[in-house]
This record gives sequence, structure tokens and C-alpha cells, in this order.
Amino acid sequence: MIKTKIKRILVPLDGSKNSYRGLDAAIYLARQCGATITGLFVMSIYPKSFAPITYDKKYLMKAAREFMESAKKRAAQNGIVFAGKTAIGNESSEIVDFATKNKFDIIVIGARGLGSVKEVFLGSVSNAVAHKSKIPVLIVK
Repeated sequence: MIKTKIKRILVPLDGSKNSYRGLDAAIYLARQCGATITGLFVMSIYPKSFAPITYDKKYLMKAAREFMESAKKRAAQNGIVFAGKTAIGNESSEIVDFATKNKFDIIVIGARGLGSVKEVFLGSVSNAVAHKSKIPVLIVK
């Protein structure tokens, strides 16, 4: 079944420039469709070491709040309703499960995030989300 109306957009955010590019694309799409945006920050269950974020739950929660506040302001400046959420788990699985459980119409995700190893074309999370998701995924480079 193909949905023609987009009313709920999920945007995974990790604070990277590419995740904010995804947010900007989602804001544009939301303005065209009259949709709302939910930002999702996933704390990995597999600690990574990459700058500027380290795996410290207290630090990550503070960083997530800052990402979401920044995203909320960006959305509000464009007249878009934004809600921020956090989750803990495997990034791609959490994103897909959250989108499915909460009946989002589309996932808009940056091509690469803050991972330590950059894949040639797509980041590992965006690639996995694109393959696992049963709802449409827009990957923004």
C-alpha cells in the first residue's frame, strides 16, 4: 500500500552535519505536506569512540537534549512542530522499530553520521535503515 499523504516524519539525529542536513530536508518536506517532525537520538548499546562524542550516558543524554533543542528551534523558525525523543539500543534497529511502532509515514536520515569509519557512499546506520524499513526512507547526502 502506498501512502500519498505525509503527516509524520521521523528524523534520526546524532549532532552531525549530515543529520542536520536530514533535518533541513525534513523541514522542507514538512512545510510542503503540513507534517510534524519527531527527532530521535539513539544511544548505542555498543560503545564507540569517536569525536566529539564519547560513550558516557550522562554526557550523551546532555548532548541529546542539546541536539533536540537546536532541532526544535530550527523547525520552529520554519513553522514546524517538532518533538524530540531518545532511545537506547542498536541504532538502525531502534530507528526502524520506533518508526514502525509510532506509525511514521517516512524516515528522513542523513547519509553519514558520527561513526568512526565512513563508508564510501552511505553510513552504516542509514544503509541498514534503508534495508530494514518497511516505510519509505529518504537518505540525504
